Amino acid sequence: MVTIRLAVRDWDYFTPLALGDIKPEGFALEVHRVGTLVGDLATSPDYDAAEVSFSRYAQLRAKGDTSLLALPHFLMRGFRQRCIITTEDSPIVSLEQLKGKNIGVTGWQDSGNTWTRALLREAGVDINAAYWFAGRLTAEHPIVDRLNGFGRPGRIEAAPGEHPLIDLLKAGELDAIFTPFMPQGFFLPDSGLRQLQTDFRQAELAYFQRVGYIPGHHVLACKPELALAHPDVPQALSELIDRSARLWYEKREKYADTTPWLLDDLRRTAQDLPANWQANGLEANRKMIGDFATELFEQGIVSQRLTPEDLFPAVLKGA
Repeated sequence: MVTIRLAVRDWDYFTPLALGDIKPEGFALEVHRVGTLVGDLATSPDYDAAEVSFSRYAQLRAKGDTSLLALPHFLMRGFRQRCIITTEDSPIVSLEQLKGKNIGVTGWQDSGNTWTRALLREAGVDINAAYWFAGRLTAEHPIVDRLNGFGRPGRIEAAPGEHPLIDLLKAGELDAIFTPFMPQGFFLPDSGLRQLQTDFRQAELAYFQRVGYIPGHHVLACKPELALAHPDVPQALSELIDRSARLWYEKREKYADTTPWLLDDLRRTAQDLPANWQANGLEANRKMIGDFATELFEQGIVSQRLTPEDLFPAVLKGA
């Protein structure tokens, strides 16, 4: 029996799998929790499948690189309105106000920041209408190349002196930051920071009502040789993770007292979003996949406009 070594972030919906409440049939599964995504799954000796960046996977496909096989299974989804932050005393409260401003990003080609720039493009603020600085969010994060060849002098540059973006924001050198995760202490009353859109939940709901989806950031991918040797395993793995997620969401409604108002959030989610908001698969996500491919092209991340079929050919082949 084949054993799949799967590397994923510490998502709570993997709990039923980790505890053995749900078990695979026809293959064995090892779930490995990782703090950061695997750099190059195709050459990794440690893993057979992993959670990978949707953007980086699409860039491979655009170059004709078939070293990874991904399924339209989105292990991470998330609205991005909440991911634009500024200082508590900033006068900026709308995306339109970012025109001509200095914006920090934690990585230029990241899926999340691509989606966030899409929000600005929708608001009339394209890449050339602002000044961009890529860098580490806080001093605890490493100094690495976060431009990955996408820099443009005078428009898209590394953070000055590699200073943390939060420090630059508080010093007034940046007007806003795009970040997937809030810095430690962000929610404390004296943090001096806030989401740029003060009612970001309503902005996110309005966005969903316009586009019909929550943006996908990370996909489930495996090595092609795994699918070649065991054609049914990739889809079986996807379905297994879906089963784990469904069980976890059911249990969450019962065991909601981990935070005081989680139950209210579950209630509002059930009332505001359709039951299938997190459905995986090509057809369920076709519009979202197509919109993301358009953004990658329009933002210059890839040189050709990819189709959902370009990105997920394995689905067409039944893998």
